This record gives sequence, structure tokens and C-alpha cells, in this order.
Amino acid sequence: MAFPKNFLWGGAVAANQVEGAYQEDGKGWDIQDVMPHGIKSAPTEEPTPDNLKLLAIDFYHRYKDDIKLFAEMGFKVFRTSIAWSRIFPNGDDAEPNEAGLKFYDDLFDELHKYGIEPLVTISHYETPLNLSKKYNGWVNRQLIGFYEKYVRTIFARYKNKVKYWLTFNEINSVLHAPLMSGGIWTPQEKLSLQDLYQACHHELVASALATKIAHEMMPEAKIGCMVIAMPTYPLTPNPDDIIKVMQADHFNDFFGDVHCRGIYPGYMKRYFRENNIEIQFADGEEELLKNNTVDFVSFSYYMSVCESVQQGKKGEGNLIGGFENPYLKASDFGWQIDPQGLRFIMNKFWDRWQKPLFIVENGLGANDELVDDGKGGKTVNDDYRIAYINDHLLQVEEAIKDGVPVMGYTTWGCIDCVSASTAQLKKRYGFIYVDRNDDGTGTLNRYRKKSFDWYKEVISSNGESLRS
Repeated sequence: MAFPKNFLWGGAVAANQVEGAYQEDGKGWDIQDVMPHGIKSAPTEEPTPDNLKLLAIDFYHRYKDDIKLFAEMGFKVFRTSIAWSRIFPNGDDAEPNEAGLKFYDDLFDELHKYGIEPLVTISHYETPLNLSKKYNGWVNRQLIGFYEKYVRTIFARYKNKVKYWLTFNEINSVLHAPLMSGGIWTPQEKLSLQDLYQACHHELVASALATKIAHEMMPEAKIGCMVIAMPTYPLTPNPDDIIKVMQADHFNDFFGDVHCRGIYPGYMKRYFRENNIEIQFADGEEELLKNNTVDFVSFSYYMSVCESVQQGKKGEGNLIGGFENPYLKASDFGWQIDPQGLRFIMNKFWDRWQKPLFIVENGLGANDELVDDGKGGKTVNDDYRIAYINDHLLQVEEAIKDGVPVMGYTTWGCIDCVSASTAQLKKRYGFIYVDRNDDGTGTLNRYRKKSFDWYKEVISSNGESLRS
């Protein structure tokens, strides 16, 4: 097999989707606390009882038992995020919250106890609510300063515990989900292109600043960007469709281009000109972007899409537009399954940016059924998940054979968690089933799915057990 000996196998979650404890130990409210129905509905003014994320899966109190299960699978790395509002409850506080800092101290110590490296996302759709409502999120340049203070605080605290960092989760999603991704309180239908792209600029500057600070404070650490990877295919060979694909790719590649090359690409400058967008640069920001490119590119990959100048059938699960591919099957939730798209996008990213890659999200959301395991316990016979991950990992192997350097692979939702897009629990990704339902009922007990032992074998064999 092609996987290198030091390949980082593991799983991924986000604080807001697993921790719960939304007001414990001094935590402030964040935007997820007022998004009880996911990204497609208006936020509430304050948290409401129907928001499953307020308790989530209670990882805040159960993390030791959960990490023990991750260690049983053989995880080398565990990706999670720090909830910004646990550290600075309002985002603009003068001093950090010590109880929040201690929680992540204890969490990282527990991971190291089992030899698991933390991979930490600094901002994963968890903007403090006060920064969103008071400042309109990343539209406001002041957020760069608040983010810098937060970054310096966590780097100083965890510099001996965390070697791998990501600046923003799926940063290119801000174009499609401005509240969730950019903390922008202005309703999307009222948000001007000028404000939207100025917010993008502020996030890109903050990301470069975090990269600079990381290299200064933690010379041995690695810091990367994180983007949604969604290959776009032409629906037909019509040259107009090819150009449509190129234009769709530009909006996604733009964020990686700035992170990896340090400059705004010409195609975006043209778009800005033609749409009367004038990005305001503060003194020194151009140099900051240019001189502080990331160490690696991390990404999520779930599906591919098609584009065309003609009308096609819109894919159900597509956050970033696009039409359904007639050659692909879809998951329970309408996301088209395309393992080869992963190999394709990995080659594209490496050819374009020449930065090592890290697959930090990939997995299958499905309606799992808890059944008796025949041994007095319960399990989920999720052969469909095994097949999905198996087929995608075989394509990762192909990309490695193609010469693409890959640092690791973390499956999304390695333990069942609340969905970011729908705020439901019925869309399950994990190797571990959590007994909690969309109506709030359930014991929160954990059960190993069939895929648990399968992934354990994949890790222990360093990919040798994968089936063709």
C-alpha cells in the first residue's frame, strides 16, 4: 500500500456539534446557540430548547470515555475545535476565561495520554454571538484584532500540546453561509457583495496573521488553511459549460490561492472590477498576505457537482450550488457519492498549490438503525459506511501513488454529532452511535458500530486491509 508510515489516521468533530454545556464554566453564547434549525433558517434572538447543540452529545462531560474509544480504534490524530466563546465569552473581553482554557488543557492532556495528536481548528463556525450582533461579524475589521488576541492566547497556552492548527473551517463557505461561516448578522438576502467580500478579506488577513504568529511562537508547529473541496464537472462538452466550470472553480480556488500564493488572483480582480467591489486594504496587509502563506492545505470532501449554462437538476445536499451528475448515486440526504472525485481534487490541489494536503473531513451521513448485536449489546450494521470510506481511501492511495503528499485522513463525525447544515442528529456519520434523537430523547449511551472494528483494522494495517 502507498500510505506512508507516519500517516495520521483519525477522526474529526467540531466543538459546537459535540460539546454541549453551552453556558457552563463561563462560556458565552456563540452563533450556533441561536441556529436551532441549521443554516437555512433565520437565527433566534437567544438559545431555544429545541436547539440540539445546547447539549449536543455532552462531549464536554464525557470526553474521557469518548477519547478512550478513539484510542481503541487506534487514532493517531483527533481533529476538534476550540469554542472561541469558551475562551472569550463575548469575543471582545479584556481577559480570557480561565475555566475555558483549562477545559482544553485537560482535553489535550487526555489525548496525549493515548498518544493521539490534537489537530485544532481555531474558528469552526463558532463566532461569539456578541461579535456577530454587535460588530456584524467579519464585515467589521475590528474582528481581526479580536481574533489575534484569541489566537495569541491559545497559542501561548497550548504551544507545547498542539502541533497542528487550522485557521478557519471551510473558509470558502462564507460566500454561501455568511452567518455560519463569517458570523455576519446581516441577513444573506440583504448583504451586499461589497460587505461580503470585505468580510472574506478580513478573514484572509486574520488567517495570515495567525500563520505569522504561529511561526513566531511555535516554530515546530504546522498551520494550515481549510477549504471545502468540491470538484466541478461540465454537464456537457459544450465549451460554454467548460467556461461555467472554470468560473465556479474560481470562487472556490480564490481562498486557497490567497492562502498558498499570498496574492489576489487576476480572475478575482476582474470579478471585483465588474461588480464594483473595492477591497479595502489597511497598511501592511498586502505584505502580510504575501509573506505568511500556510504550511499545508486541509480540506473537506463529500461530493462533486456539475455545472452548465443549461438548466439541470439541483443537488439536494449542495451548499455550493451545482447540478446532479447522472452517472452518480446519492446518499440518504442527497449528497452524490464520487470517490474518484477525491483523487481528482487532490491532484488538482497539489498541482496548483504545491503544499502538502490533509483530508480533515470525509464521511457518509446516513439514517443508522441501532440493533441487537447478538452478544447482549447493540450495534449498527453500517456496511454502507464501510463501503463509502473504503472506496474513498482507495482513491487517496491512488493520489499518493500519483505523487501527492498527504499528511493524514480524519473522518468527519467519528462519533455521531449534531449536523451543522440541518441541526439534526438523525444524519449520523460516526463509528460510534450516540443514543440521542432529534426530539431530545435518548440516554446518550455510546455503542460501537460495525464500522468501528473495520476502521480499527484499517489503521492498524496502515491501509493494507482496504478492499478493492
